[in-house]
Amino acid sequence: MREILEHDARFVVVAEAADAAGAVARALAQRPDLALLDIRMPGSGLSALWEISARLPATKIVMLTVSEEGDDLFAALRAGAHGYLLKDVDPRRLPEALHDVYAGTPAIPRALIAVMIEEFRDANPRRRAIADYDELGARLTSREWQVLHLLASDLSTAEIADRLVLTQSAVRAHIAAIVRKSEVENRSEAIAQFRARSEI
Repeated sequence: MREILEHDARFVVVAEAADAAGAVARALAQRPDLALLDIRMPGSGLSALWEISARLPATKIVMLTVSEEGDDLFAALRAGAHGYLLKDVDPRRLPEALHDVYAGTPAIPRALIAVMIEEFRDANPRRRAIADYDELGARLTSREWQVLHLLASDLSTAEIADRLVLTQSAVRAHIAAIVRKSEVENRSEAIAQFRARSEI
C-alpha cells in the first residue's frame, strides 16, 4: 500500500503502525489529512477509528478490510469512517479512491452500497413499527431505538457495546433510559413491549 501511494505525487506517507495503539499515537503526533486503517488490525481497527475520529475530527479515515459483512460496514460508519474499501481493490484504483475521500466523496464498493440500501429499505414489521414513531417513538432517541432493537434480538450488553462501538456503561445507561421512558419495570418488559409493537 505504501509503495502504491508513494508513487502518486498527491500523497506523502507520514507514518505507519502495526496495531491500533500505534495508529492512534502516530495519528496524534502527525495529524494526517487522511488515515488508512485495517479493521482487523491488532487492538481493533474500529477502536483506533473511534479514537482518531474523536480526537482528530479533521482527519478523513478510510477502513481497509477483507470483510464484506454489513455489521462491520455499519460499525465503521457509526464510528466515523469516511470510506470503507476491500483489500482486493484494484491497486490502480486505490489512490483515486483515497483522493476522493480527501476531497469529500465517500468511498464504498458498489456491492456494499447494495447492502446499505437493503438495510435502510428493510420493510419488516419491526422497522415499520419504529418508523411509525408513536408516542413511545417520540420519547426514545435514535440510539435508544438501536439499543432496544439489539436487546430484542437477544444480544448481550457486551455484544451491543461492540456492535455500536460504545462502552458497556453507556449501553447500560441507554437501557435504563429505555426502561424509564417505556414506563416498565425492567429490560425484559421493555423488550416484550417492543416485540408486541413489532407484530402490529
